[in-house]
Amino acid sequence: MMITMYRLLLRLWHRLDLAKNSQIKILRTINDQFLIGVTGVIFNAEQEVLLVKHSYRRVPWSLPGGYLQAGEHPKEGLKREIYEETHFTVRIEKIIKTQHDEETARLDMCYIGTFEKGTFKKSHEVIDAGFFALNELPPLIDDQYKQIALAGKRYKVLHPQTIVNRLRRVFPFWK
Repeated sequence: MMITMYRLLLRLWHRLDLAKNSQIKILRTINDQFLIGVTGVIFNAEQEVLLVKHSYRRVPWSLPGGYLQAGEHPKEGLKREIYEETHFTVRIEKIIKTQHDEETARLDMCYIGTFEKGTFKKSHEVIDAGFFALNELPPLIDDQYKQIALAGKRYKVLHPQTIVNRLRRVFPFWK
């Protein structure tokens, strides 16, 4: 019953094509006193970034994420959201960007992380997921390209050994 209602609400949300401010008002009614969004730039071992394809957005592909629940730590909330959307287990490592929405009183936090394990399982919200090379990204919201670029730079700092291992595979004589 609850799942059927959830599907119906998602379809309704998509068809209403509400303005951003209207969407925020509805979300504020459903959620706690204010909204905090979390987004993750999640890399796999090949340094590809995880993207999810939503069933209800105008720009279907995006970084995974969602809104925090009351009393939830941002890292835990992001892990929960990614698991709910994909069934992937990830390690959230470091915050890379915090920004406020210019039009509404909403805070967005972006973290860098690493894929650990899992097999994609489609959900009501997310109909596909995949890892994409940085030079082969599908159309995204402009700000997400910036988040990915920033995360790529931070990933190299956080994971210098990954780059060395990659060089060793390409150049076996690399020390």
